[in-house]
Amino acid sequence: MQRFQSVLGKPYLPPLFFFSGVTYDTVTLIRIDRLQDNLLLLLYLALLGFLIVLTGRLGTNEATVEDLPPEAPPLMKWIIQAKPYAPMAIQFLLGGLFSAYTIFYSKSATFTGTAVFFCLLVGFLVANEFLRDRLSNIQLLVGLYALVCFAFFTFFLPVMTGLMNQAIFLAGAGLTVLVVLRVVHLVYWGNSARSRREAVLAGAPALALIGLLVGFYFLNWIPPVPLSMKFGGMYHEVKRSGDHFELSYEREWYEAWKRSNTTFTANEPIYCFTAVFAPVTLKATVYHHWYYRSDKSKPFSHADKIPLKISGGREGGYRAYTFKQGLDPGDWRVDVETEDGRVIGRVGVRVEDQVERPHPLHTVVY
Repeated sequence: MQRFQSVLGKPYLPPLFFFSGVTYDTVTLIRIDRLQDNLLLLLYLALLGFLIVLTGRLGTNEATVEDLPPEAPPLMKWIIQAKPYAPMAIQFLLGGLFSAYTIFYSKSATFTGTAVFFCLLVGFLVANEFLRDRLSNIQLLVGLYALVCFAFFTFFLPVMTGLMNQAIFLAGAGLTVLVVLRVVHLVYWGNSARSRREAVLAGAPALALIGLLVGFYFLNWIPPVPLSMKFGGMYHEVKRSGDHFELSYEREWYEAWKRSNTTFTANEPIYCFTAVFAPVTLKATVYHHWYYRSDKSKPFSHADKIPLKISGGREGGYRAYTFKQGLDPGDWRVDVETEDGRVIGRVGVRVEDQVERPHPLHTVVY
C-alpha cells in the first residue's frame, strides 16, 4: 500500500493521465448519438454524484477503521479506507467528462458568441488538473457537478427525443436542478448536526450557475449541440449524381488542399453547399442566413434567410445547398443557423466586379 501511495504521488502522473484521457476520448468518442458513449458519460455522472455525496457526508475528518464501532458493516470499513483516494477519483471523472464535452462542443462552436461556453469547458478541463487539493470543498464540488450535468443534458435530451427547441433545453436545465438538489439532499440527509443553512450554502452557487447558463442560451452563447457542420463551401456549380453531389470550383495546380472558392465575379452564380450532422432521431429546420457588407469598414447586414429541412443519421451530415446570382460586389457570408439563431457553421466569400478565370473547373465529390 505504501508503494502504491508513493507511485500515485509522482508529479508526472497527473499530466500523463490528463493527456492520455484526452487522447482516448478523441479517438473513441466518434458520434454524439452513440449509445455506448452516452452510457459511459451517464456512468461517470452517477459515480461522480456518489463520490460527492460520500465526500460531503464524511467531511474532512480523517477517520480511521479503528474509530468505527465493532458492529460496523464491512462496506463502511472499505469506504473509510478508500476515502483518501476520493479526490483523485473525482478528478479523473471530472477530467473524463470535461474532455468528452470539449470534443463534442468543439464540433458545434464557432468564433462567435457560442465560443463562450466552449471556452468555459476548456477552462475547466485544464483547471481540473490543479483542483485536487480543493476537491473536499462541497460548494465547489456541487458547482462542478451542476456544470457537467447541464452540459450532458443539453445534448442528451435532443438525442433521445429527436427534438431541438427551447422547451427541450429548459427541460434539460430543470432536470439538472433536480439532480443537483438530490445530491445536496443526500449529503445532509439524516444528519442533525448539519444545519439547513449549510445545505442552502452548498446548493446556492450551483443553482446560480445553472441560471447563468440558461442566460447564456438566450444570448445564443451555447453551441447548438448535437448539431455540427461537417462540410461547407462556395461553388460555381452543384450537381447531384446518384447518392453524391459534384461540387465545381477553381484552384491553382499547387492548391491541392483547396476544396472551394472564396472569390467570385458579380455576374456568375454562387452555390453555398453545407453538410450538417444530426443524430439519427433528430429532424430539424436549419437556415442558410446570407449576410452582406459593401466594404470591411461596415458591419454585415441581413440579405436573405432560406430554411432547409434536415434529417439525422448520415455520418457525413445532411447535405443541402442554396443558390444566388447577380450579387453586389463586397463581402458575403452564410451563417448556418438553428431555428433559435445559434450558429452551427459559417462560410464566407468575396464578390468582385471582375476576376480572372484562367483555370478549368475542378470537381470534388461529397
